[in-house]
Parts: sequence; structure tokens; C-alpha cells
Amino acid sequence: MVAKVKDLTVKELKSIISEAVRETMGELAEDISALSSEGYLRSIEEARRDYKEGRTKYLEGLRII
Repeated sequence: MVAKVKDLTVKELKSIISEAVRETMGELAEDISALSSEGYLRSIEEARRDYKEGRTKYLEGLRII
């Protein structure tokens, strides 16, 4: 059964909103940390060059043993 907002208590709604904000802030902090890393930024640039120059493989073409 899917709960509807109108069926939630104020406490339950606050809890849901708080958890969503907490998760979003955690993801944002991870993004900021990653984007502050020179190594991470270089790896993105390298991956983009590899893609443009055709040095990539499609996942479907890989055999996993």
C-alpha cells in the first residue's frame, strides 16, 4: 500500500523531508569534494579524450568471465 501525503502525520512528513535533505546534502558534499580533486578532474578530461578519440568499448561488447 502506498501512503499518501494527506495520510501522514506532521512528524512522519518532517522525517521524510529531513531524510531527503540529509541525503541530498551528503551527495552535494561528495560532489564538491570530488570536483575539488585535481586527480579526479584530470581523470574526467582523460576519459573525455578517450571517448572522442574512440578509445572506449561498449559494455555490451565486453565478456565477463
